[in-house]
Amino acid sequence: MADLARLTEMIEPEARALGFELVRVKMMPSEAGDGGQALQIMAEDPATGQLVIEQCAALSRRVSDRIDTLEEQGETLIDGAYHLEVSSPGIDRPLTRDKDFADWAGHEAKISMDKAFHGQRNYKGELLGLEGGQVVIKDAKAGEVSLPREHMHSAKLVLTDALIAATQPLDTSGADDVLEDDDND
Repeated sequence: MADLARLTEMIEPEARALGFELVRVKMMPSEAGDGGQALQIMAEDPATGQLVIEQCAALSRRVSDRIDTLEEQGETLIDGAYHLEVSSPGIDRPLTRDKDFADWAGHEAKISMDKAFHGQRNYKGELLGLEGGQVVIKDAKAGEVSLPREHMHSAKLVLTDALIAATQPLDTSGADDVLEDDDND
């Protein structure tokens, strides 16, 4: 098993050194189906809210080098085999920090709780923001409810046309170029 708090403590300065903000650090089963595990790191460039492939690669190298250094010094950060995944949070991003709940207010979100609050565990509706450490959502069934962050299992944005419109691509040059094949054989 891995100590996520220790991993986050080690990874955050590496992300900050590159000018990025850490969104999430998570251990999960590997998608390779090999029974291994994956260390998933999500980060963003505060200027864009995203990371491009070169930025992911740079963060991956820094974190990998840092883990190697600490392991050479005798610290075991992750038991067993694992692979490193560094990515941008994407459009339907997880909501993990106070600023996420404030920044994305007005968009649709899905929230799953550890246990039932106000009679249900899952909420979906318009994210209204953060008030007094509680996340406020206008749920389709329960109406406006306040949910304690410390009891949230997960929260993420829902892909909608409004979210797509609010999330601009990093570079649209060439998006309108059409390649035509003149080969009519």
